[in-house]
Amino acid sequence: MSKLLEGQVAVVTGTSGGIGRATVLALAGAGADVLGVSRTPDKDGKLAAEVDIAGGRYVHVTGDASHMDVADQAIALALDTFGHIDIVVNNAGVGHYDVITNATEALYDEIMDASMRATFLFCIAAIPHMISRGAGHLIQIASQAGIRGFPRESVYCAAKHAQVGFSRSLRRELQPQGIKVSVIEPAAVKTQFAMGRGRDAEFYADDTRFLTAEDVAQAVLFLVTQAPGTRIPEMQMISLGEPL
Repeated sequence: MSKLLEGQVAVVTGTSGGIGRATVLALAGAGADVLGVSRTPDKDGKLAAEVDIAGGRYVHVTGDASHMDVADQAIALALDTFGHIDIVVNNAGVGHYDVITNATEALYDEIMDASMRATFLFCIAAIPHMISRGAGHLIQIASQAGIRGFPRESVYCAAKHAQVGFSRSLRRELQPQGIKVSVIEPAAVKTQFAMGRGRDAEFYADDTRFLTAEDVAQAVLFLVTQAPGTRIPEMQMISLGEPL
């Protein structure tokens, strides 16, 4: 029996753990071939082996997604290996939670580059190919921080607001070319994200408050398995235990 994404190819950034890794496995489990990007290598081919078990193929690019040469290399390798690209999931990002008076120019650059610059670079690298095919789906993993304001998260909120605004504009621009654009806005997800950078084990103690990486990965899978004529531009995700 064929799988929902059989024959489709996805590029996912930020695959060293958390949402990115869960997304790779969810897409592969639905039959997609996947290229992953992260600053750390796929050690011992562990993720590739799990993708193989799930029924897909996996290749990896090690590098910083906020660098143009990494984006170009990833898109080129996906095309050379699999022949085309159907889906790009811009998941790379970093967090840091602290009062604004402790923020620095370097911190601002780090957070904005990891979320917004990386999203921009992978989109502009992939869009010409998608336009030539008249199809494709760009998905940004933003945050509730991209539509709300939270204390001690001003720079992170700025980066995620930028992703949301960028996605809203792209959706309207690329719709005539047959390209879908979606942005997912999850509340807090229980991963290693920002551990030691304003979050610690105590922060995550109450499991009922948090989504899981697999929750977000399933949202990605839901978006990319909709009918060709259906668009879901934004998806908010909040756990039942989160008081937002």
